[in-house]
Amino acid sequence: MNRAIVIGAGVNGLSAAVVLAEAGLAVEVLEAEAQAGGAARTMELTLPGFRHDFGSSVYPMGAGSPFFRKLPLAELGLTWVQGDAAAAHPMEDGTAVVLENSFAAQEGELGADGRTWTRLMRPAAERWWDFAEDALRPPLHVPAHPLLMARFGAYGVLPAAMLVRRFRTERARALFSGMAAHSLLAFDQPMSSAVGLIFGATAPAVGWPVAKGGAQAIPDALIRRLEQLGGTVRTSCRVGSLEQLDTRDAVVMCDVSAREFLKIAGGRLSANYRRSLERFQFGPGAFKVDYALSEPIPWSAAACRRAMTVHVGGSFTEIAQAESEVWRGKHSAKPFVLVTQPSLYDSLRAPAGKHTAWAYCHVPNGSREDRTGPIEAQIERFAPGFRDCVLARRVFAPSDLEAMDANLVGGDVNGGAFTLKQVLLRPGVRSYSTGSPGLYLCSASTPPGGGVHGMCGYHAAQTALRDLRLRR
Repeated sequence: MNRAIVIGAGVNGLSAAVVLAEAGLAVEVLEAEAQAGGAARTMELTLPGFRHDFGSSVYPMGAGSPFFRKLPLAELGLTWVQGDAAAAHPMEDGTAVVLENSFAAQEGELGADGRTWTRLMRPAAERWWDFAEDALRPPLHVPAHPLLMARFGAYGVLPAAMLVRRFRTERARALFSGMAAHSLLAFDQPMSSAVGLIFGATAPAVGWPVAKGGAQAIPDALIRRLEQLGGTVRTSCRVGSLEQLDTRDAVVMCDVSAREFLKIAGGRLSANYRRSLERFQFGPGAFKVDYALSEPIPWSAAACRRAMTVHVGGSFTEIAQAESEVWRGKHSAKPFVLVTQPSLYDSLRAPAGKHTAWAYCHVPNGSREDRTGPIEAQIERFAPGFRDCVLARRVFAPSDLEAMDANLVGGDVNGGAFTLKQVLLRPGVRSYSTGSPGLYLCSASTPPGGGVHGMCGYHAAQTALRDLRLRR
């Protein structure tokens, strides 16, 4: 086999394509949509001149990706833009607690809980690249840094509701809850601490940046690298079945969800593997609103204006209740809302003097309920007058997100629930291999899961190259 076909030009598919092209294979990427990038696309979704990130927007895991670190990103047109702080969390008393970019500043911010925070986050932060190499790969492997990973695992496997007992202050608990909520798990579930710990470590290790000009810069950089190596990308080329393609003597990589993979490749898969895909569980979805604004969001707490990411939801107890309700298939009256405002530090996002922002809350997978009102009520709670700044908005229900990117099944932005079972078996024991020679899955439905880091594609491609060497 000296050629490869990659189905899907999301960041994982493009990362796999680059790895295979660097190994000397002739690579062709087939993308269903007219614009490559998957959930990392940038578009004028509201008014002319306002550049919005369709899906993800802030990239601690992109800046901290071992694969991206290997690439000459600046030469490929990708520049990371950092805020003065990683994130902020407004509180009911009109103040905000901030996720700072250094442990010294963080200890000053958290006071009595500062040293506890540092003890939890510092091991991974100070050895980020060692940690990331182990953490962002299938968990069923012999770690290169066993003591580091054992320490992280001992805390990461805990429910967030248990880990926060280490903090004495409500401010520290609230700050951790906003990061743990990215897991889309209820806080009484195992593994709900893991994402919070990782995000806490990334702040001093690599920051929480945006891509200058928009998320589109990430897939565009990968495409430039692929084209340097002779690879090609064809857009508006939807693959409904592998039978459409000539896959003889080709490695086939699929950057598609577990559900979509079953549709397009079912005939080539064993009965056991098909059952693994059928049982694969998708998590809660996202209800998202993009905003064109006349001015920055008028947060009551000035500290919120230092960060491009703001976690809105109040206390740990409030956020825990909201996420628990969503996991049980309900809609929270006061949802946890994640807000990003990249135009604070990236002037390319909006016309002079204007701003962009987006906000989303978690909803039951596939929800059809309009959550615009609750989202804006939560923002208004901490930023009175927010609605007066809105020039235009664009609403995306889970079905709208899935219509624009089929990998966002029911609005699930993580490619599948982050439960303990699906951390270990994602989507099954094989991870990237499918049991069908030459056919691999490389989407966020494989380890390490959601996040714009390219590591699913990187490891899938490395698996394919190892298999090729064995055959030869």
